[in-house]
Formats: sequence, C-alpha cells, structure tokens
Amino acid sequence: MQTRIVELETQVAFQEDTIEQLSKMINQQQQQLDRLQQEIILIKKSIEEQQPPIAAGTTEERPPHY
Repeated sequence: MQTRIVELETQVAFQEDTIEQLSKMINQQQQQLDRLQQEIILIKKSIEEQQPPIAAGTTEERPPHY
C-alpha cells in the first residue's frame, strides 16, 4: 500500500511540473502574440499613411496601354 501511495505522489509531482511548464509556455506565446498584433497594427497604419485615400464614387480605370 505504501509503495502505491509513493507512486501516486510521484505521478502527481510530475504532472504538476508538466502543468507549470505548459503554463509558462502558454504565457510566453500569449506575450509573443500580443507583440505581433501590435506590430501588425503599426505596419497597417504605416501602409495606410503612405497610400493616398480613394475618393468615394471613383472607379479605378485601366491605363490606356491595356
């Protein structure tokens, strides 16, 4: 009986360690996702600032060489 309890305690300790490692990994990935989302927002704003706004009601016409 004592051996069985020790085995169960060992398994619980291993599982707790695994859960802790996974939790840290998820936290790191979430931080990375947050940074990437901010970078995407900045890139999108930069692109929008470089392009002239399209006036409402205008259509894009093909250049004469088409």
